[in-house]
Amino acid sequence: MRKILITSLGAIAVMGLSACSEKAQDQVEQAGDAVGNDIERGINNADDKAAAGADKMGAAVDNAGHEIGAAADEAGAKIEAGAADAKHDIGSSVEKAGKDIKD
Repeated sequence: MRKILITSLGAIAVMGLSACSEKAQDQVEQAGDAVGNDIERGINNADDKAAAGADKMGAAVDNAGHEIGAAADEAGAKIEAGAADAKHDIGSSVEKAGKDIKD
């Protein structure tokens, strides 16, 4: 009887340990899933921030391009106006010199 009782208690202890082991495995699996999810969220967050930064940089480059284009157009207009003024002044000076020579 004593052997049966000891064997029975041993069997109950083994079942208890195996149940604890399953529970521990489940907890480890859940913890691993949680860590994996945290890593995935971190990567997605970093990716979103990198994409937003790239969008901002692209917008800044586009804006700078527009400003450079506008400044170049303005400079070209000023050069053309200055050339027209110089042409007029030279023409007037040549005309005056011609009249002075004629007189």
